[in-house]
Amino acid sequence: MEYLGRDNNEEKEIKSTRIKLPFTYLCVKRLFDVVISILALVGLSPIFLIVWMLNVINRSDRGPLFYRQIRIGLNGKKFGMYKFRSMVVNAEQKLYKNKKLYKKYIDNNYKLKPEEDPRITKLGAFLRKTSVDEIPQFINVLKGDMSLVGPRPVIEAELKEYDKDKLLSVKPGAMGMWQAVGRSEIGYPERANIEMSYIDNASIFLDMKIMFGNVVNIFKGKGAY
Repeated sequence: MEYLGRDNNEEKEIKSTRIKLPFTYLCVKRLFDVVISILALVGLSPIFLIVWMLNVINRSDRGPLFYRQIRIGLNGKKFGMYKFRSMVVNAEQKLYKNKKLYKKYIDNNYKLKPEEDPRITKLGAFLRKTSVDEIPQFINVLKGDMSLVGPRPVIEAELKEYDKDKLLSVKPGAMGMWQAVGRSEIGYPERANIEMSYIDNASIFLDMKIMFGNVVNIFKGKGAY
């Protein structure tokens, strides 16, 4: 999937720019979000049951089924993004306490590879590799915190990587152009350029194209960790 990037000079001259998307497009997009998220939650309900059962029988790691991480949404509103828990309980505190590991996490675009991340459980590694851990985000889409397609929601620390006003002028998405292009294989600043390109060119056709690209990458396991 292609995107419209910026050259180095443009990168230095980014101005805060809020985007106002067409009302008709937003209405169609929200209708699509509600219908698809309901169908997905009903159709994928057996997966919720299977993951819950695996979580119950895993005696080495007892904890809640869901993990709720605070992300930044439309107009800067914070919300809890749902995932199937793939890490040990109190994983964030464990990361913050290890200064060397936390620095590596920041330097590596706010991610760690599974083999060097002590927070990830054995079940969690499988859920991440298959992207099953992302399924509960349909709950966020149905609630209106997120859209099916949009820039991926970021934690507060990542806002400095973006044109903040532009990023926060649209709803974050369960599926984004960054994921369709390469997911975790692509870091900052290219990731931010890709997401900004989506905002500049948002349309129903582009949303469909991004959804297709995400599905393909999920089946390939591309950039998933």
